[in-house]
Amino acid sequence: MATGAATATGAFAAGAGGGKHRSRTLFIAGDSTAAQKYADAAPETGWGMALPFFLGRTVPVANHAVNGRSSKSFLDEGRLTALLGAIKPGDLLLVQFGHNDSKAADPTRYTEPWSTYQDCLRQYVDGARAAGARPVFATSVERRRFDTEGRAVPTHGEYPAAMRALGSELDVPVLDAQALSLELWQKLGAEPAKAYFNWTPEDQDNTHFSPLGAIEVARLVAGELLRTRVLAAAEVRRLEDEIPTSWITWPAPPPAA
Repeated sequence: MATGAATATGAFAAGAGGGKHRSRTLFIAGDSTAAQKYADAAPETGWGMALPFFLGRTVPVANHAVNGRSSKSFLDEGRLTALLGAIKPGDLLLVQFGHNDSKAADPTRYTEPWSTYQDCLRQYVDGARAAGARPVFATSVERRRFDTEGRAVPTHGEYPAAMRALGSELDVPVLDAQALSLELWQKLGAEPAKAYFNWTPEDQDNTHFSPLGAIEVARLVAGELLRTRVLAAAEVRRLEDEIPTSWITWPAPPPAA
């Protein structure tokens, strides 16, 4: 994980010239791995729930990630439009999709990495920039999957590479959560990594996170926000600190619409 000091540059350098860092909201558009979870889903935890532990108070988080969405279905349901209605100039839009884009049997969610996936991601970039906000990409966090020799293996096909390439083309920072999480799972090993997922012998969930896993993935994301200079050193915190899992709480589910 990247934890070295860095300073933001360009139009989004908060507090340029030594002044105080102004408040700017970090919006998350993503899927279930990032989403807010409620009491009926505990202990499943989205990494977006833990991200505020690593960000300063001048960077509040507005988590719009929703279970089961792809870059396409999030758009088609009008969720990006609603998000952009709340975003303000200077805010950040962090986009993480890919888990559900690969579901070829579901035309409401499926995208092809080098065509429709990139086409959808362009809409997030264009929308954010039109609103005066800064788009940021995050490659999909890896699932817990190991081969017979104990090596952590990637599960997202060409989607991370397609996002990286589009980020380079459009000058959008890319937080490489896919590569860093794969490295973390490898370091932990197959059995210890289970504690980071919502894994039980009855429900062998190798995709969604436990409180511990959400905290560690959020730490990776915050470190990448610093490394890529999206945020300045004064806007992140606790990157080396142990975060108690008791800090995670699950509110009551919202009323049915």
